[in-house]
Amino acid sequence: MTAPSPLRSRDFRLLVGGVAVSGLGSAMTPVALAFAVLDLGGTATQLGLVVAAFSAAEVLTILYGGVLGDRLPRQLLMQGSSAATAVSQAACAAVLITGHGSLWFLTAIGIVNGCLGAIAQPASNAMTRSTVADEQLGRAVVLRSLATQTAFAVGFAVAGVLVAVAGPGWAIAVDAATYAVAAGLFAMIRATGARAGERERLLAQLADGAREVLRHTWLWLLIGQALLYHLCFGGVQGVLGPIVVSDTWGKEAWGWALSALMAGFVAGGLIALRWRPRHLLRWGVLMLSLTAAFPLAMALADDLALLLAGAFVHGVGLQLFSVGWDLAIQENVAEEMLARVYSFDLVGSFVCRPLGLALTGPVAALVGTDAWLLVVTAVIGLSSLAALTAPSVRRLTRRAGPTATAEPAATR
Repeated sequence: MTAPSPLRSRDFRLLVGGVAVSGLGSAMTPVALAFAVLDLGGTATQLGLVVAAFSAAEVLTILYGGVLGDRLPRQLLMQGSSAATAVSQAACAAVLITGHGSLWFLTAIGIVNGCLGAIAQPASNAMTRSTVADEQLGRAVVLRSLATQTAFAVGFAVAGVLVAVAGPGWAIAVDAATYAVAAGLFAMIRATGARAGERERLLAQLADGAREVLRHTWLWLLIGQALLYHLCFGGVQGVLGPIVVSDTWGKEAWGWALSALMAGFVAGGLIALRWRPRHLLRWGVLMLSLTAAFPLAMALADDLALLLAGAFVHGVGLQLFSVGWDLAIQENVAEEMLARVYSFDLVGSFVCRPLGLALTGPVAALVGTDAWLLVVTAVIGLSSLAALTAPSVRRLTRRAGPTATAEPAATR
């Protein structure tokens, strides 16, 4: 018998609505931030440093966010983070709109927003399982991802036009409004998903989370692969992309490229609704290797359509991997450890991103932009395929029964 749709759950609808509406505005911010820095006379290196400040703040805060996500009501963390981000983004928008922005100000706001997002992100990721029944989980993971990426696709499409017509400040103002709406939606969620009243010390809880990660070979191995991916591709998307694409086709084209990327995510989500491979990660890492198409297109494409195609293929591959990856974590990690495991996943994925963002400009200037894009293409494509050599990655299968509750069965 087919399980009822996760959308029948009120808490799941509120969760997806809040995540999607905040994603709509958040998609505009990277585009707006890039051109705000460039409009202030910033270089590729300075843009990388501004974005790196945001990423560094995330990395330094997110483990604490994971502990809080397993200790406090998760929807409370999400609500507070969204409300505070709405205020900080509104302040940023006001400063840019009135012409008082500076590189130092944008860096400071990035640090604040990075910390606020990191506090709530592990709780947000872990919240899905708390809002649906076990038999609905697989479909819930896909629907949440599909709604989020659709919102991002729309946000990226609007961002390029809005930045070109009205300026970066107005795009960030929209982001502030969406976070305010999300805070209201999160406040109405009743499921908590966390064990209230935990008094264990912070370091002890982090150690428990680390042991849970190390218990699953596929988990720590692919976290390491993600570290390499973000080290290389983070700088391409955050630094080189806006410069290379806007210099060739105009500012609007970078928004279109990011929109094509998100459209690929949406297409991947639609595929995932029907295609449910038994081996979650075997097919996932094969799809992840397709992400090499975007930097390859940036380096070699002389036509905008080819660039957009590369971005689209990147999105499809990354989305299909992400669905399998998220479901693997949700099905194999105990509820009381879920936020901490997600925090290690996020830290492992993004710990080197600030370094990549900071070094991309100087390295590209030294070896040449196209040459560096080709290096990134090779690294992210081949490292994805290399993960298939691990038996635990090839053999992990979709669960047919209940998800993990206490001592999950690890795939070694």
